[in-house]
Amino acid sequence: MKYIYFEAKAGLSGDMILGALLDLGISPARFKAKMAELRLPVRIEIKKTERSHCRGLKVDIHIKKHKSHPRKWKDVAAFINKSGFSPAARDRGLAIFKNLFAAESKVHGCRFEDTHLHEAGADDALVDVLGCLWLAEELNIGEFFCSPLNVGEGWVKTSHGVLPVPPPAVGELLKGIPVYSAHAREELVTPTGAAIVKTLVKKFIPFPELTYEKIGCGAGRRDLQGLPNILRAFYGEKALFCPDKQVFIIEATIDDSSPQILAAFMDRAFELGALDVYFTPVVMKKNRLATKLTLMAGLDKIDSLITAVFKETSSIGVRYFPVERRTLERTIKKIRLLGEPVGIKISTLGREEVNVQPEFSDCLNLARKKGLPVKDVLRLALKEFSKKG
Repeated sequence: MKYIYFEAKAGLSGDMILGALLDLGISPARFKAKMAELRLPVRIEIKKTERSHCRGLKVDIHIKKHKSHPRKWKDVAAFINKSGFSPAARDRGLAIFKNLFAAESKVHGCRFEDTHLHEAGADDALVDVLGCLWLAEELNIGEFFCSPLNVGEGWVKTSHGVLPVPPPAVGELLKGIPVYSAHAREELVTPTGAAIVKTLVKKFIPFPELTYEKIGCGAGRRDLQGLPNILRAFYGEKALFCPDKQVFIIEATIDDSSPQILAAFMDRAFELGALDVYFTPVVMKKNRLATKLTLMAGLDKIDSLITAVFKETSSIGVRYFPVERRTLERTIKKIRLLGEPVGIKISTLGREEVNVQPEFSDCLNLARKKGLPVKDVLRLALKEFSKKG
């Protein structure tokens, strides 16, 4: 199984996604033949091009008639369900268009069933969406990841008039997704592109540590000054992609919080997604005994944890910085001990088991229930696990 990481420093659109995936080695002739099965009035042109001296594959979808017929949700759903694509591709296609319709419905203040899609609902959008899903299956892509999205800035002309960038529907689609604006007074993320990544992408993260086999480059419509209008797709084995390998350390030194407050904060930090929490006794200025609070967390948890530090302790400042970490692969197996389930945590390095430990909380509960020393229960758990092989 493979992964894709989209580097969207110049934004993205449906045709840029197609170009990037096709550039990974799928035959343009095969792609055109598959899209011809849709029987849409379109002509697909695929060519190599350059954007700011960077190579990319450009996909142009030319509509053979003057104007695409606007479609409602029922029309798009019926079209996708009747297509010859796989059930998984049809389901994903419906999910992408459902997100599009929901966004348009919200920004125009009309019922979902009455919403018409114009730019996003045209024939080229159906090729973008279904073409992307077919390419994903051909490339055996199991998971999509993406960088934060550069949305651009300025104004864009649409069938609804001149709208600010990002347009309202794009803004609606990108709720909860990290975005920014840099280097271009243009619309850089289209509704179709936004709907595709909103639906398919598992996680939006800055460029992570990854091992890749190929890079596919999809070119956008415009040759932007000073910015390569290119979407890069990094492609490799899913098992070699480590989106959470880089973590952050958050620290605060506190000399005026009670032990009860700090103990309660530890539980709260774990609830908010901290990977680790610990306290260290330190001596601060003026020879004050104090506590250094240390949290370890992924990038997506930093803001909520820092907010919690300020709200729930007496700290008035924190520091945070990225660190690298390596962890063993871990699995939990259950055994029955004295009639109760006990988890055994097994840590492996490659295929070698290097650590086997009973879950302490399970053993503690069992020890209390049976009136036994917890050290004896830990020993019995390891013995039972060894006996079962």
